[in-house]
This record gives sequence, structure tokens and C-alpha cells, in this order.
Amino acid sequence: MNKMILLVEDNPDDEALTLRAVRKHMSHGIVVARDGAEALDFLFGTGRHAGRDVTVSPLLVLLDLKLPKVNGLEVLRRLREDARTRSIPVIVFTSSTEEQDILDSYRLGANSYVRKPVDYGQFCGDLKQVMTYWLSVNQLPPPRNLSAV
Repeated sequence: MNKMILLVEDNPDDEALTLRAVRKHMSHGIVVARDGAEALDFLFGTGRHAGRDVTVSPLLVLLDLKLPKVNGLEVLRRLREDARTRSIPVIVFTSSTEEQDILDSYRLGANSYVRKPVDYGQFCGDLKQVMTYWLSVNQLPPPRNLSAV
């Protein structure tokens, strides 16, 4: 799966809504990680994802903040510290309204911070806009040859 999105979400209802909305508007594959540790394992080819071809990176990460095991801010920090994952766009997609979460997300390198709307129609509309911009309008950097890193 070369064109994929990584959804990092622990709430089953939000996962289902996000998957439905993304599949309705985009043809990209979606990989779901249900906690921060699983997301890091997927991205770096460790743990349960040992042996995964890490040269195939997601085009986009939709990252919740309030996650079990490893929180979203720590996932973001580790992504930005590693040259292999530094340029992957990370959209913090969360229900948090805490100003500190917004500040910390941008300080750690989030590309965007989007609050999940409660209304289903607005949820789908907002997600469609986010996906359209980041996957169709925005110019992403070319995939890196990670063996040269």
C-alpha cells in the first residue's frame, strides 16, 4: 500500500466516523493505530510491525492527542526527531480544546490542528477539507530514499 494515511485514534466511534468520511471522499488506503505505541511501531517498523517496509511512509498522519500508552504529543515529538519521518504532514485531529495542547502541538511540529466537531455533518465536511488540502492541493515532498539516510 504505497498511498496511505495513518489514523491514530483510540475512540472506536471517532475511528468509524473518520474511516467512513475518508473512504467516501478519498481512494487512499488507511492504516489505523489505536494507541501511540502502535503508531510508533508502524512508522518505525518495530514491535508488531517489525519487518514492515519503512521506506513506504504514510502521506499523512491524522493524530489524536489523548491516547493510551504513548500520548499524541510524544508521538509527534518522536516523528519530528527522526529524519525518516520528519517531513510527513501531521494533522492533530482531536477533541481537545486546551490551549496548551494547541501550543504544544505546533511547538512540536504539527502541520495543522483541527478540533473534531460533534456534529456528524460538520465532522465529515471538516475532514473532507483537511484531506483535500493535504492530499490534493498541498505539494508534498517526494518520498525519500531512506537507505541513504
